[in-house]
Amino acid sequence: MTSSKGGNGGMGGGDFLGFSVHVITGRWFSVFASFLIMAGAGATYLYGTYSKEIKASLGYDQEDVNLLGFAKDFGANVGVLSGLIGEVAPVWFVLLIGAAMNFVGYFMIWLAVTGRIAKPKVWQMCLYICLGANSQNFANTGALVTCVKNFPESRGVMLGLLKGFVGLSGAILTQLYLAIYGNDAKSLILLIAWLPAAISVVFVYTIRPMKVIRQPNELNVFYHFLYMSVLLALFLMTISLLQRWFNFSHAAYAGSATAAVLLLFFPLGIAIREELVLWKQMKRPIDPPTEVRVEKTQEIKQEKKEEKDDTACFANICNKPPRGEDYTIFQALLSLDMIILFVATLCGLGSSLTAVDNLGQIGESLGYPTKTVKTFVSLVSIWNYFGRVFSGFFSESLLVRYKIPRPLVMTFSLLLSCVGLLLIAFPTPGSLYVASIIIGFSFGAQLPLLFAIISELFGLKHFSTLFNCGQIASPLGSYLLNVQLTGKLYDQEAKKELAKRGLTRSQVKELTCLGKHCYWLSFTILAAVTFFGALSTLVLVYRTRDFYKSDIYKKYREEAETIGENKS
Repeated sequence: MTSSKGGNGGMGGGDFLGFSVHVITGRWFSVFASFLIMAGAGATYLYGTYSKEIKASLGYDQEDVNLLGFAKDFGANVGVLSGLIGEVAPVWFVLLIGAAMNFVGYFMIWLAVTGRIAKPKVWQMCLYICLGANSQNFANTGALVTCVKNFPESRGVMLGLLKGFVGLSGAILTQLYLAIYGNDAKSLILLIAWLPAAISVVFVYTIRPMKVIRQPNELNVFYHFLYMSVLLALFLMTISLLQRWFNFSHAAYAGSATAAVLLLFFPLGIAIREELVLWKQMKRPIDPPTEVRVEKTQEIKQEKKEEKDDTACFANICNKPPRGEDYTIFQALLSLDMIILFVATLCGLGSSLTAVDNLGQIGESLGYPTKTVKTFVSLVSIWNYFGRVFSGFFSESLLVRYKIPRPLVMTFSLLLSCVGLLLIAFPTPGSLYVASIIIGFSFGAQLPLLFAIISELFGLKHFSTLFNCGQIASPLGSYLLNVQLTGKLYDQEAKKELAKRGLTRSQVKELTCLGKHCYWLSFTILAAVTFFGALSTLVLVYRTRDFYKSDIYKKYREEAETIGENKS
């Protein structure tokens, strides 16, 4: 069946068309498409940029703004609905729901802030931002979960890369909005309404579950993706600092945004290269008897697997399987391992989200100009990326080479977060730059670790629901630590300043606190809470030490062996 042109390395018109279809339906192109979807799914991290615009336009106080922040975090992290839909619906349907929710939620916020609709009540704004933020769970369920199932033996690096692009999303969207709309935070809200939704619609049929075929060079390919993404991150960090030091013209903003988009598309070349390798292998003749034998063996193994897995999502609650096997949803949720992860997530991610959401007000209270505050937000976004990819690749390397439990890496990421929080509690000149980097890095490191640990301990069968359930603690922590603690303490300090000037709350449009005292108490408490979360992960390290010493990927390797025989 192989043509002479194909044998000579050439490609005719029919071959080119066939190869093009092969590329856009292939596993590696699906990974690239997932990168783009994830790069648009981090709009929640830009809340620190446009929250002050909401506060000023609608006359909210800091407690209202923090309540909106909680609604955002609640929507972004309570993804049980998307997980359950992902259990029964195809991926394209999940992505379309997410696109619709993203557009409607953020578009309504933009209409409110620009005065195109009547001023909404606080609860209505909470509903809008919750709806928009919840859309990223559908992107995660559609793209992230599918990629993990397609590359089960590389889940750590895959999670690190995908969540890394989410971490870069804030900086990428910032460059695009500066190029398209100029320095207008209201227009940023419009951008995050339509762009992520458009990306999901474009790639809605590209991302889907595929046969697991372990390639010998698979890890090297992911490292190539990593190098490309690091190049993008370094560019974004450099351009953000240059924009801090110099006044960019609109043409300069357009140039920087164009360069960012080109770098974002570099992984496409890697995807095409790998699909070309697979295409050439497919064109080689295969011995028919061997192919039939392999297919029959696959069918038998699949039938056995279906018989073994033929249990309801909520069955056998008390009869839990060994770690690493497929748990039912309730088996996982009611296990002590998941409860420990819940506590660590509540403390760690709850504190980190509080810091990120208040970054704009923190910069204002310490006397930094508006442009500098935007630099802090970009730094958090960029170092969020570095934390994600580092935790994914580094924890995977430690696990494979030295059998070091992945929860131990989470312990160190939480301890690092404590340092960043204390730098905000006790600031010195320029310390907010360092705090932004540390908090961004540690915040980013926690999410891939959380998702990877859940997939390893409880299996991949119900991963779409379990990983969404695992992060429910994050918005609860945000509500307790952001709304009930940080917001109220900030408003108390602001009211004290008003009283010193002989003013009352009704005489000013918004409460503003200036000085180091505005956040010192709340962030000291946040550091202590995060330290407690770090201690809780040490309990999980002890409980899972024997499990992580075993070959946790053995069963996935065995399932892929039969498919790999096609190449022999």
